[in-house]
Amino acid sequence: MQTGVAQGDVQLFADYIDDGPMWVGHGDREFRLEIKFGGRFRSEPLVHVSASMLDVDHTANTRYEIVAENVTPKGFEIVFRTWGDSRFARVRAAWLAIGDMRNADDWDID
Repeated sequence: MQTGVAQGDVQLFADYIDDGPMWVGHGDREFRLEIKFGGRFRSEPLVHVSASMLDVDHTANTRYEIVAENVTPKGFEIVFRTWGDSRFARVRAAWLAIGDMRNADDWDID
């Protein structure tokens, strides 16, 4: 087997542009983005997600959680959550997936 690595950096939202819920909302809020891997992992890879850019309102508390959910060999979802009076104008997330990849020399026997 061959170990593969996939990575990316994506903007999740820019809610300040159109007064979206992460910018003007209050209470529990959630944003999800589906990520598809360019290659196909043999099994569910280990996925790490982190905030690579936060643009927040300085007058409110910065409360957030960012995680990978619904991980499969084909992709996963980045989930960003906030609560209370936190206000996020823009958020970007970096992700890294590591797992077993198919090799060009692999073949299946039926």
